[in-house]
Amino acid sequence: MVPEELNSIEQLLNYHFQNSQLLEQALTHRSARQHESGSLSEHNDRLEFFGDRVIGLVVSEHLLKNFPDWDAGKLSKAYARLVSGVSMRTAAEAMSFGRYLRLGRGEEMTGGREKQSLLEDAYEAVVAAIYLDSGLAQAAEFVLRTLLIPVIAKSEGLLYHSDHKSALQEWIQRNHRGRVEYRLWRESGPDHQKLFEVEAWLDGKRLSSSQGRNKKEAEQSAARQALEILLTEAAVQK
Repeated sequence: MVPEELNSIEQLLNYHFQNSQLLEQALTHRSARQHESGSLSEHNDRLEFFGDRVIGLVVSEHLLKNFPDWDAGKLSKAYARLVSGVSMRTAAEAMSFGRYLRLGRGEEMTGGREKQSLLEDAYEAVVAAIYLDSGLAQAAEFVLRTLLIPVIAKSEGLLYHSDHKSALQEWIQRNHRGRVEYRLWRESGPDHQKLFEVEAWLDGKRLSSSQGRNKKEAEQSAARQALEILLTEAAVQK
């Protein structure tokens, strides 16, 4: 990794590595070494394994300390959302990890720089690299800044909901709005493989539209999209 590239990545991470080889390893996918006789220490599989455990510890401790009134069920649901692949991919995308991944030709040709699994693994590996470079405190600060704070801020207290319809209705009630209505707009496809498209309406306004293999799945997806729209609108108005 050339000094200019290293400097660019460190600026995005807002962290300076004492051992830059750890960062290089964290961003190297195993496909980049498949054509060589490289060892496991030259790609990020082992770091990803360790980073997953570090993130789990940091997230668990944060939830336990900051949400003392939550029972184990709420803590577990919030934990699952915070450490989800989607959350880590979003964090990785915010720091342009995809641009700096070292991939083999096959992964490069199939859009590896945008794959959720590769971005998630890279995020976990970078966390592990920071831990090994400076210790738990620095790794925890990185996770808090890049993962926990953005997801918690966006969720507005709805972290522990796994049911999107319930989360949407709770937010609506808390903000003195009406009741959401789900309308089946159309069905398509053969009987054995139908797709249902459902719209979510609030106060005479269509918020979102989504598809699912059944009405329940389509409603949950529409509710998730509607909540994201309302949260974004509320954030803009603040």
